Parts: sequence; structure tokens; C-alpha cells
Amino acid sequence: MQIGWEVEPKLDWLALAEALAAGHDGPKASVEDSFLYRGSDTILSRAAWIDGLGALVKTATIFPGNVAQGRPSIDGGAMLFDDTNGSLAAVIDFRLLTKWKTAGDSLLAALRLAPQGAQTILVVGAGTVAASVIEAFGAGFPGASFTVWNRTEASGRALCERTGAAWRDDLAAAVEEADIIVGCTMATEPWLNGEWLRPGQHVNLIGAYRPDMREVDDAALARARVYVDSYDTTLDHIGELKIPLATGAIAREAVLADYYALGDFARTDGDITIFKNGGGAHLDLMTATYIQSVLSGT
Repeated sequence: MQIGWEVEPKLDWLALAEALAAGHDGPKASVEDSFLYRGSDTILSRAAWIDGLGALVKTATIFPGNVAQGRPSIDGGAMLFDDTNGSLAAVIDFRLLTKWKTAGDSLLAALRLAPQGAQTILVVGAGTVAASVIEAFGAGFPGASFTVWNRTEASGRALCERTGAAWRDDLAAAVEEADIIVGCTMATEPWLNGEWLRPGQHVNLIGAYRPDMREVDDAALARARVYVDSYDTTLDHIGELKIPLATGAIAREAVLADYYALGDFARTDGDITIFKNGGGAHLDLMTATYIQSVLSGT
């Protein structure tokens, strides 16, 4: 079965968030990631198997230099396998699956950790993921308005024109006014200064995926209640947490829970919360299963 963009009009962000939550009530996923590097280019292959649900393998090619040539920086492919006999159940469009998994993963955390009645959502970054976040968080927080900041103003303003978000020139001021801050950058050095944060905010980090990448500094992590989607795909793999853990800036117990303890995702009004999206293949598998169920009407 080939699954492509024709199914998207039937998909629902809140239903996906519920499916991801339900997926973590089942057996713990077996996951394995492999990385190949060539300068700034990356080939990331992720595999997951959940007993009773199925297996999935997804390979992403990440070539940042493509942007200057007018080409997408991320491409790849995904295959879903039957749990009982290992047969190929579906080939799913990589961009469709990645869009819904990535934004849906972060939306689930925000629905649990963001302040009630969040009014302003700042999206940092202006690429494909940023656009998906505005779509997903718009469904999750229908009363909120969106602002955008990006290192390259032209692309940031273009995203605003497409989505109706408002451009912000001053990052520090934009952070201060936001209830939710979502990072969608490929930064290797932190752009979010922990001193800018105020009690009650939620920070949702998507961008960093390599051991040398970070979006927030040590001060932000030290001030916040920190959560991840998966311990297995974040703590020892992504610089956002791997670096401060190695330097002793934070301890492992400072990362309070992952999605297998979703009931521990909680906040009080004065908390600053940080969620790191590691995006393992088990989340792709859960998302693919959701998409397949929508397509089949089950």
C-alpha cells in the first residue's frame, strides 16, 4: 500500500495527539538509531518495533546546503511492516509522516505542559517544521496568536505572510511576551537565553537532532522542569541534553519523565517547563498506524 498526501484532509492533530498518548500505554518500543555524517550533511536511519503494533524503518537525509539551491534540506523514505509476519504493509510518504509525527509529538507535550489559556505562541525558525507547528498548535490552542522570529528576516516574514503570524524583530522581547516558545532551528549554539524566561512559560524544542546541536543554554535548563518524549533517543544522543549532562550543568534526574510516564507531565502556574522532542521511530510508527487507521476507516 502506498500512502500519500491524499489522506491528509482526513487527519486531525488532536486525534493524533491522543493516538500518541495511547501508544505509550502499550509495550515499550525497541528503537535503534544510526547516524552517518559528512560535514554538515547527515543520514539518519531510525527503526522501531512495538510488539503487537508493528515495525517501521525511516531514513532521513538532511543536507542544509540544499536551501541555497532552492531544494528541501530534508528528504527520505519510510516503510511500515506487519507485526505478525514482517511483510511490507505500507510505504508512507516521508514528508507526510514526518510533518505529522514531528508537530504532533510536540503538540502532545504542550497540551500537558503549557499554561492554561495560552495566548501567544512564538515560533523560532521559518522552515517546513515551523509551518507545521503553526498548523498543529493552532488546532491545539485555538485562541492563541502566533509570532515568528528567524535569523533570516526574509524567510521569517514569508512564513508570516503564509500563515498569518506576526513578525518580531527582537528575539528577547518576543520570548518575554510569549506563553509558549517553540524552537524549530538547526542551531549548534543556543539562541534562547535562560535569563529571558519568566515563570509560567512553556518551551518546546524540536530543532536539535545531532550531538553538537543546542537551542537553549544551561541557565534555561536549570530554571525549568525538563521533560522528553523518549529517554532512549535524547539523553545520550542530542546535544541539547547530552552536552549539559556531560559537563555536569544538569543531572539525569533533572529530566523528570518521558512519554512512558505521561501521567508525570504536570505543571503549576509558576513553573517554567521545557520539552525536548527527540522524535524516535516509535513515534513515526505510532503516527503511521494512526494514518493507516484513518485511511482504512478503522
